[in-house]
Amino acid sequence: MNNKNNIAHRLEQYTIKQPNQVLIVKIVIDEQLDEIAIFKGFSSSLMRPTAFNPDVPVLPETARIVSVDIVASPYSPKAPIYIKQGLTWEQIQSLLIEVGL
Repeated sequence: MNNKNNIAHRLEQYTIKQPNQVLIVKIVIDEQLDEIAIFKGFSSSLMRPTAFNPDVPVLPETARIVSVDIVASPYSPKAPIYIKQGLTWEQIQSLLIEVGL
């Protein structure tokens, strides 16, 4: 498994361990901004179509993580309840380590 897929897998695993949280991951793919919601182990793009095939990564190898927001579940795009906002990849890595990922 390559590094970016490992990152996606770790983020998905985090949401399995924290089912009351949704991760909103802001990324850049090929100079284009995208936002991915990760909840209970599943990833879905909020800005572009998500492939039906689970082998097609929503967080591709070429993506650069800009920031991550942690929002309370259930996620409401019109009125999100932020737990933490604008986290860097380094801050997220610390959270992943705290939960054993």
